[in-house]
Amino acid sequence: MDTSQNTALLRALTELPGPLPARGVIHIAIRHTDRFTVVGNDLAQHPGLSTTAVGFAVRIQSLPQGTKVGIKALAARFPEGEKLIAAALRELEAHGYLQRARTRLPNGRIVTRTVFCNQPTALLRPRAAAAPPQLPPVARPITTPAPAPEPTVKPEASPEPDPQPEPQSQPTPDPVATPDPPAPRAAPPQAAAPPQDRAPAAPPFVRLVPPPTAPKPPRPPLPRPRELTPELERVSTALLSDLRHHAPQFTLSEEHVRELIPGVAAWLERDAHPDTIRHTLTTNAPEPVNYPYQFIKHRLTVLLPPPLPGAHDLTPPPARRNPVTPFQTCDGCERAFRAPAPGHCRDCRNEVAYTQAAA
Repeated sequence: MDTSQNTALLRALTELPGPLPARGVIHIAIRHTDRFTVVGNDLAQHPGLSTTAVGFAVRIQSLPQGTKVGIKALAARFPEGEKLIAAALRELEAHGYLQRARTRLPNGRIVTRTVFCNQPTALLRPRAAAAPPQLPPVARPITTPAPAPEPTVKPEASPEPDPQPEPQSQPTPDPVATPDPPAPRAAPPQAAAPPQDRAPAAPPFVRLVPPPTAPKPPRPPLPRPRELTPELERVSTALLSDLRHHAPQFTLSEEHVRELIPGVAAWLERDAHPDTIRHTLTTNAPEPVNYPYQFIKHRLTVLLPPPLPGAHDLTPPPARRNPVTPFQTCDGCERAFRAPAPGHCRDCRNEVAYTQAAA
């Protein structure tokens, strides 16, 4: 089988026209007549997609409409595992080739709808570029009537060949009749005007596909102490190395211990007890812990306690005293009332105002 296949390839090479390249790939392109899928170079040579993602994009593109393309469905159809398929689908989703959205059906059931686009960049272009193809049909009817007047002039010249002087007078109207057709050529500006008017009147461009998934924000760095003293480094090293005695799944390598020392030192600098740090790092851990270094780094960063307040921070602020309005004795009825200055009370002021208004 191998020999016959190589012979067929060599025979096909001899039939290729033109000189063949001295090195590199040589393409033998046989035209497909059935069961083929068109794949663009923007996908096949995409610089940001892995070969696995491009392969699954071609496979999804070749499937018929309505075929399930979930992770489990693709894993049952192809030999790749679910993790590799999930990573490839995430790449395609990040670059806009794939979109997965949860949709509620009329019967109330929620399903996941997958949309695949073979050229997502084309959907982001403005739709006003589709107007120019209307120009060719406008120019065609204008060119067709131009030759029409020529056959109308020729039959007039044919019935009158008897008098010889008349054919000599007719050649002069022929050049005059030929420039007459430019009159209808003035119509193209009028016919070309509507496309120019339609272009601004086109509706604004609406994005059909949401932009690619935004990149995740960077993870916060591992906390560090203000000063990594030898004592803090010694206690941090001992605490991290001793974690495997309390939880075997937290067995760290020597390199990981050195990288996590600043995080533990930051906790110790904030007066956190070693038993408290050990309990925080090992309690309620998932089973199993596949990446203990990443897990401990995450907890040291996210659960970092605030520094203890100082003595002056715990002192309550002085109570704010509002000024007290003193008591005054009314000059009219000698009733006590609060006012900043001596005078009349409210009743006496109202009575005086009523008396003045009645007078």
